[in-house]
Amino acid sequence: MSYGNLDAMIVVKIGGSLAQSQHHLPDCLDSIGKNYPGKTVVIVPGGGGFAEQVRLSQQVWQFNDRTAHLMAILAMQQMALLFQGFKPEFVLVGQVAAIRERCVAATVIWSPDIAELDQAGIPATWDITSDSLAAWLATALHADALVLVKSAVIDLSLSWQDLAAQGIVDTAFTGFIAQAGFSVSIVNAKQFIG
Repeated sequence: MSYGNLDAMIVVKIGGSLAQSQHHLPDCLDSIGKNYPGKTVVIVPGGGGFAEQVRLSQQVWQFNDRTAHLMAILAMQQMALLFQGFKPEFVLVGQVAAIRERCVAATVIWSPDIAELDQAGIPATWDITSDSLAAWLATALHADALVLVKSAVIDLSLSWQDLAAQGIVDTAFTGFIAQAGFSVSIVNAKQFIG
């Protein structure tokens, strides 16, 4: 299944919750080439169970949001390694400039660089998750499209605000895409896999 006639660069955020399924995560990664043949693709991993563990640990230990933010970024980095474990031919890259250099010849998995996010002024809050970070990255890369792949069933008649209210995307997401120069779409993993 193809998702539009997109010319240059597509950022695909793959929800970390898909790692809970035995087949959805590897199948989604396998579908990248099928869905976007000949396109430049940058994959953004969700934090999945690793990020959920950070949330639970913060509830128990009451550490500050800055510490939780740093740990959640590390959760995304762990998922990036997991993704590359499934697809070793995909290139693992951390910084925006390096993505621009490397993604010409390969599909890239983004392992977010904490220092770069700090320099960009990304706040340390649970209102911002990998959804908003994917939108930030799409903006920084001047991407043509952002696609969010989710395990949840998506009601496409809902607005982004409604999807945020339901917890499908994070609450900061609408702000990150408010001035987007790229198309934004959301799809259930089963549909993405086809």
